[in-house]
Amino acid sequence: MSLSRLLSSQLQRLEDLIALLSSEQEQLTKGSIDGDILTDIAGKKQALLEELERMEVLRRGVQAKLGYPEGAPGAKLAATDADCLSTWESLLEKSERVSRMNALTGQMLSLRMKHNQEMLDYIRQIAEKTLYKPNGRNSAQPGRINASA
Repeated sequence: MSLSRLLSSQLQRLEDLIALLSSEQEQLTKGSIDGDILTDIAGKKQALLEELERMEVLRRGVQAKLGYPEGAPGAKLAATDADCLSTWESLLEKSERVSRMNALTGQMLSLRMKHNQEMLDYIRQIAEKTLYKPNGRNSAQPGRINASA
């Protein structure tokens, strides 16, 4: 596979990943989260990330096979010589965008988990106040006034 086609293919996979991350963020902003949809998105993201990793290993191999040095400087030089520097630069930009989006998604998930934990703690606190005593009576009996003095 030529370097140009390989970079274009990687770029398309990154665009697909951006679309999935956008969908995931949209789901996380909803009041009621659909776990099945998030699970589906996570599976698709994982498959794309594995494909991107496989393609990156292939790209590095092509770069080395063509005699270019390892790393970003060699990649840029290889892309320049293959007349696909703009694709390479777009790939770098999309990679940065994916990184930022992924970090934001992680923050959104953390906030959602924190909120859920706070709600569970609150529910647990309420439940503890209304537990039954060993005699079967509710310990919290609203509306009753202790009139004995």
